[in-house]
Amino acid sequence: MSNVERKDNSGAQGRRRRRRPRRRGGASSAASNKIAANSENTNSQDTSSSSRNSKQAKPNKPGKPVKQSSKSSGSKSSRSSSSRSNASRSAGSRSGRPNRQGGAGRSGRRRNAQTRKPNNRRQSGARSQASAPTYTSIETSAGGLVVSGLAEAVRQEDVDLSRIYVALIGRLDRRGRLLWSMPKGHVEPGEAFDSTAEREVWEETGVHGEVIEELGVIDYWFISDGKRIHKTVHHHLLRFVDGDLNDEDPEVTEVMWVPVDTLVERLAYADERKLARRALGMIPDLARAEKATGRATPR
Repeated sequence: MSNVERKDNSGAQGRRRRRRPRRRGGASSAASNKIAANSENTNSQDTSSSSRNSKQAKPNKPGKPVKQSSKSSGSKSSRSSSSRSNASRSAGSRSGRPNRQGGAGRSGRRRNAQTRKPNNRRQSGARSQASAPTYTSIETSAGGLVVSGLAEAVRQEDVDLSRIYVALIGRLDRRGRLLWSMPKGHVEPGEAFDSTAEREVWEETGVHGEVIEELGVIDYWFISDGKRIHKTVHHHLLRFVDGDLNDEDPEVTEVMWVPVDTLVERLAYADERKLARRALGMIPDLARAEKATGRATPR
């Protein structure tokens, strides 16, 4: 009985010993099999993706490098791109097209044009200097407005500007337009400005006037007969004395009496319009002064 029991025990132990290794070995083998299968799947996916990428890969554009999967592919692509660039350079040189490294082409033409510009500027500057006036002349003139009807325009304390008149002259410009302005002329050597104003007003309008107030000074530039002229004009207000309007002066086209309230819009030049506005502010007081002294306008 004891022997039998021993055998049975040994068999049970043997079976137990055999089962344990199986369990261990079976579990480990299954896990290793799964790991191997997963590794094979990943390897197959990597190979398939790499083959797919290699099939779908496009040629590399110049100036835009693309990452390669290995060193060998990078070296091959660099060699191919360099060979293509060399081929393009050689083709360009064979076709006669200048490359950027050379001095020809658009950049070369631009450089040449830029280098030629200073010569053109010198030539144009020489032409402009040849056509410009060679010297400047300074001239001084005097003139003004002859005012008629000062005392008669006063109504009690008010002054009716529509009853006061001033004499203007009209000249034709190069376009044939009639431009109205104040009479004026050159100052003779040793002559006072007020005397010149009275003389020039008489020569250009035909009426005599007497200076009562200074109106203002204007200056301007112009070119005449190849000369650059800086002209200064001293303007005055003159009281009408006698005479009749006439246009006997060859430089004057027309002469006219103008109501003083429309004087500003009649004048053609901005600086004279500025003086006309100043005269509108001075005339009412002058008219009251003429009325107070009992001075009447000759008819």
